[in-house]
Amino acid sequence: MFRSVSSPGSRCLPLAVLACWSLSFPHALLAQNPPSPTPAATAPAANPASTAKPVAGAEQDAKEVSSQDTPATFKVRVNNVLVRVVVRDSHGKVVSNLKKEDFQLYDGKKLQTITSFATETPTKHAIPLSTSPVPGSSSAEADPLAVRAATLPQRFVSMVFDDVHMSMQDAVFVRDSATRFFGALAPSDRVAMYTTSGQLTQDFTDDRSLLAKALLGIVARPLTQHNSSDCPDMTYYEADLIANKNDLQALAVATDETLQCAFNGDARMQAAAQSLAQAAAQRAVSEGDNETQYAYRHLEEIVRRMTSLPGQRILVLVSPGFIPSTLQYEASQMVDRATRANLVINTIDARGLYTPDVMGDIANPPNDGVRTAGYKSMYRVVAQSAQQDVLAELADGTGGTFYHNRNDVDEAMREAGAAPAVSYVLVFSPQNLKFDGRFHTLRVALTAKEKFNIQARHGYFAPRSAADSAEVAKEEIQEALFSQEEVHDIPVDLQTQYFKKDEAEARLADPLGRERHPFSEGFGPQQRSIDHCDGNF
Repeated sequence: MFRSVSSPGSRCLPLAVLACWSLSFPHALLAQNPPSPTPAATAPAANPASTAKPVAGAEQDAKEVSSQDTPATFKVRVNNVLVRVVVRDSHGKVVSNLKKEDFQLYDGKKLQTITSFATETPTKHAIPLSTSPVPGSSSAEADPLAVRAATLPQRFVSMVFDDVHMSMQDAVFVRDSATRFFGALAPSDRVAMYTTSGQLTQDFTDDRSLLAKALLGIVARPLTQHNSSDCPDMTYYEADLIANKNDLQALAVATDETLQCAFNGDARMQAAAQSLAQAAAQRAVSEGDNETQYAYRHLEEIVRRMTSLPGQRILVLVSPGFIPSTLQYEASQMVDRATRANLVINTIDARGLYTPDVMGDIANPPNDGVRTAGYKSMYRVVAQSAQQDVLAELADGTGGTFYHNRNDVDEAMREAGAAPAVSYVLVFSPQNLKFDGRFHTLRVALTAKEKFNIQARHGYFAPRSAADSAEVAKEEIQEALFSQEEVHDIPVDLQTQYFKKDEAEARLADPLGRERHPFSEGFGPQQRSIDHCDGNF
């Protein structure tokens, strides 16, 4: 729930105070219901280290108000663009010792100022483990909590299978490869399985039998059926050329094909054939866009789900690829969201090692005429190559790797389950950015003369309109509330009290008085506004 408290006395300053009470419950329970003292007969032998620790813990539990004098951090919302970069040498090894001064970032042809720089490693978000045995005790008498800590999940991998765009041949191929991949999981790995159709959902688990059972549900689930016997035989790539790019040659090819299959080559029906070809192109584009949007929505839900997980977060998209056409803006937004959440997207071409299929599907051969066969074959070859562009963009933009043109997909899955050893996040604020939705190309270069391989996103789309500040603030609060990372921006004193009435009811009081905010007074009209969000887990 969200509630606002306003009062005079400071400048206009919205503040989000997020409290995850589940993290505060253990201390509150100890403070209100202290454990009974241990009988002296069973007390272990005391030593200086063990006797000092309970005293410090008791003093910490006795404190009800915790304050810390730290400089306040004020954040100003600007149109920042995040660019994740992975640099490798000539041997494919990740370069790990670069600094902000080593990078140059170009928006189009204009050099940009890098306003923020961060170095990311997989261990940076790992959960600290404690497996040391208690001094003076044998391994059998070690703290069971410390033993269980060794199996805490350190890496979360979401395997997403694009069954909307897969063929049945692709589905069988990746099922067999994924079975071998699951056999190489570490005890601290957690794997989830999803499909872009939403028909298969297996939450994070280390149970290989559950994962193997879920694999049986991976089958081709296209939303539309394409038949080469249709008149005209219109693929999404050809339809995109006609409907979105106004390609006159593609329209002439489709018109001639329609004239032959619908009107037996009667030249007097040229206009009618062209109308039928244009209608078929519009229908194919609409069906293809619906499939892509459907897949994008489920991908976005998975990305949102993973932003709240601790440790390493990796999404592996297994797909034959698709042509986003007018939906490239959505792909750019997904890269932005994944980069902000430190989520790496690795992509695998489900077709494996393949050669361009000039003659089309042998199970559904095309009925190309003599006059259009050459053009249709060219469109099929170009479309098969263009399908993988979106997979490369998702991987490059998030610091991941695009695995393609290889048959050892099981080995690709094993490699894709790991994040790069080191990546760099560059942030810049475009100047005079217009809200026109236009695509801006990006280029990252190094000031050094060494020949390194630089992997980064290829560009970004300008916003189509100014974002609603209220909706943006609400989304930020929600992401911060469910995130496992602590936020330390503006210091605020917050006192919590836990009251246990009985076994069925408990109350948590969190008085947040106006006198607790260390804001200095100023001149002129002033207002204080606080958004206070409570989360009970």
